[in-house]
Amino acid sequence: MKSILLISILAIQICFAQTEKQIRFIVHPDNLPDNSVVYITGNNSVLGDWKPDVLPLKKTESSDWEVTISLPDGFHLEYKFTLGSWEQEALDKDGSAPSNCVLDVMNDTIIYVKINSWSNKEKSNAVGQITGSVEYFHNLKGEGINDRDVIVWLPPGYYENSDIRYPVLYMHDGQNIVDPKTSAFGTDWQLDETADSLIKKHLIKPIIIIGVYNTPDRSSEYAANDTGYAYLNFILQKLKPLIDSVYRTLPGRENTATGGSSLAGMISFMLAWEHPEAFSMAICLSPAFKIYRYDFVTPVEQYSGSKKDIKLYIDNGVTGVDSLLQDGIDLMLSALEDKGFIEGKDLYRFKDLAGNHNESSWAKRIWRPLISMFGNKNSNKLIK
Repeated sequence: MKSILLISILAIQICFAQTEKQIRFIVHPDNLPDNSVVYITGNNSVLGDWKPDVLPLKKTESSDWEVTISLPDGFHLEYKFTLGSWEQEALDKDGSAPSNCVLDVMNDTIIYVKINSWSNKEKSNAVGQITGSVEYFHNLKGEGINDRDVIVWLPPGYYENSDIRYPVLYMHDGQNIVDPKTSAFGTDWQLDETADSLIKKHLIKPIIIIGVYNTPDRSSEYAANDTGYAYLNFILQKLKPLIDSVYRTLPGRENTATGGSSLAGMISFMLAWEHPEAFSMAICLSPAFKIYRYDFVTPVEQYSGSKKDIKLYIDNGVTGVDSLLQDGIDLMLSALEDKGFIEGKDLYRFKDLAGNHNESSWAKRIWRPLISMFGNKNSNKLIK
């Protein structure tokens, strides 16, 4: 019996060993300031879940910097390098802030990286300013998910016009949408400036914008799994009733939208698709509809009920991570057409030939979905 047990334990240990791969990063930085430390950060707790100063690399005798990490086989890794803050991240050859580096973990791998320059933004510049009035809820609890903060952006005239009620847009990755100080990469969507300008020009209706912060479990909370559905339940059962009770909203489905980018674009789609009784509009920028372990195309293809009474905005760029998302986006658009969605009526599509997978690209085109969902007949001509 003991020998059988030892064999079983050995087999389990071998099985576990095969599911972990060793990823070795070797970084050669130019123009590195004296006494600097190079860090790697990314979408895994080993890398600090995008905190810029958790995992330092070790300097070698050759003046390279190295670190080796273990990650699960099949993991879709996204990562960047910093000098300890987002004000000092590694830049591309042309001096611009890069998209996330990506790696699908399949084998033990050595990655060589040459860094030519680093950003040198003052922290005071990252604070920026928020246009308009905002209010906050802190540490809101939801069953089966992490606690999180929520920011509420109020349209111009909200406090003065006490008899007016407003449509509501629920945005995911809420810390990235209006405040560069809280944005993960020091650049926000400038959704406050864009919405404020469009409202004052009478191109869209005045709206309330709710920014739901993400957490270190973002990749799970924005997926079609138990945690993702727990997150949707938090929006439906906790957050929306709270917002409707505190603010002068138009609570009906016809005045309620949701939006986000990448995985947040997919969870926005899911929220409207699964709950059209509460959300009639979804804004999906660079959505990760079907890539690696993420897939919400198949549930749409397999859906056999009556046509969903929702409006959808879907866009993407063509370079970097957005190019990897293209196949999933094309499959989703085809599935939606098969289900009766008509472009220009309840399906809005845009491809940004200069767009990439980052906040600055989404900031440049966020005006399009705002007009698509909240614009008038005249303003809708601008997005043709």
